[in-house]
Amino acid sequence: MSQFIMAIDQGTTSSRAIIFDQHGRIQAQAQAEFPQYFPNDGWVEHNAKEILEGVIQVSREVLQKSELAASDIAAIGITNQRETTVVWDRDTGEPVYNAIVWQDRRTARVCEELTLQGKENWVNKKTGLLLDPYFSATKLQWILNNVDGARERAQAGELAFGTIDSYLLWSLTGEHKTDVTNASRTMLFNIHELTWDNELLELFDVPSSVLPEVCASSEEFGYTREDILGAPVLVGGMVGDQQGALIGQACFHEGMAKSTYGTGCFLMQNTGTQPRTSHHRLLTTIAYQVGDTVHYALEGSIFMAGATIQWIRDGLKLIGHARETLDMAKQVGANNHVYMVPAFTGLGAPYWDPDARGAIMGLTRDTGIAEIVTAGLQSVCYQTRDLLEAMAKDKAVPTRIRVDGGMVVNDWVVQFLADILQLPIERPEITETTALGAAYLAAISAGQKTCLADVAELWQQERSFEPNMERAASDQLYDGWLDAVGRVRSHRD
Repeated sequence: MSQFIMAIDQGTTSSRAIIFDQHGRIQAQAQAEFPQYFPNDGWVEHNAKEILEGVIQVSREVLQKSELAASDIAAIGITNQRETTVVWDRDTGEPVYNAIVWQDRRTARVCEELTLQGKENWVNKKTGLLLDPYFSATKLQWILNNVDGARERAQAGELAFGTIDSYLLWSLTGEHKTDVTNASRTMLFNIHELTWDNELLELFDVPSSVLPEVCASSEEFGYTREDILGAPVLVGGMVGDQQGALIGQACFHEGMAKSTYGTGCFLMQNTGTQPRTSHHRLLTTIAYQVGDTVHYALEGSIFMAGATIQWIRDGLKLIGHARETLDMAKQVGANNHVYMVPAFTGLGAPYWDPDARGAIMGLTRDTGIAEIVTAGLQSVCYQTRDLLEAMAKDKAVPTRIRVDGGMVVNDWVVQFLADILQLPIERPEITETTALGAAYLAAISAGQKTCLADVAELWQQERSFEPNMERAASDQLYDGWLDAVGRVRSHRD
């Protein structure tokens, strides 16, 4: 039996391919960044074909680096940026418009109008989601309404819709499928009945002919075309990136939580086999499905985490590389009274304010680059506390949090996170947990693992960070953050 699993991790700013052995250890990886397009204020787009080309490139490159052939790969797991919406021609595979990214806010007015019509509670009961442009439904509706001929072609069965996982799977295998985790982020899927919801399709004026088949997260989704990697390979797992990280962090029991720091930040807590409704603006979502068992989660979504540091680097040009932030933060210290609110595309949970915009506050004559950079790092931790406070109101506070993603290699950030949350933070040996979760799902499908319990035994802690700051000091810093957020809110609520 082939001993290796390839994970394709298609993120918001780059695509990666990672090969894992049967113990979850990384053998090789390859990465390719791709352009972001910002055609209007609050609009964010990707070229789906550029994404596909990058995915194929890194998949081939990682095989070369590992000196393996396609026949050595037991299965591929795909994990992806969620909600990002693609519509393509079923015959040619040509997208009819750029992919509309999860961060995009162009449909904010549509969501406002539906909220004013009293639709939000109804939508929330079916989907676990809030009426916000973050999700796929209004993005898909926009494409059908604004691209010449798109609606007519969709109704004629000529077009296919999918989140990035579906588009990649169709392009690699010819199969039009998705998994329950990605379906649960479209605002068209009933998370209780586990099916596309006809009433939601009618609300958003979406023809059912464009929709993919919905499968469990660990499944035989199809086989790649021979010309992609040199031989057909089973695609055995598909999962949204944050749910992939929950699996990679082995958060399989009710109450276990992880927080991922990539482009955005996503705090997710496993709530078991029954969906749990939030009354404080968090999301109820599907965590994963293996076999017939579905687990649910509470989630808080922050739009700007690593993307904030990327903006400091590329937009403000205050640093040349993210690793420079560690020394700057050590120099400034945690007691920094400069606050950066990175609401560049609005604010996510628990505010859900698409009209908020970014700001830097508390500047004085002696404020320098180091203070501004440190404020950027701290903003990610403050936003995580926003999510934790909402979880506390929902009586769902975790006792500790497992963290992953690019930002958590910075010890200062993780320590400040422990201080501001007043919770222990656990960092795993393998921080590429999003890809690891997809790999585990593929391994189960390929017969390498029998169940999630096999996966849980592989998780190992690299370091634990305990709170060092007094709660009163932590609360005082957080109060300053809340004041800063209040100043950028649109106050529509």
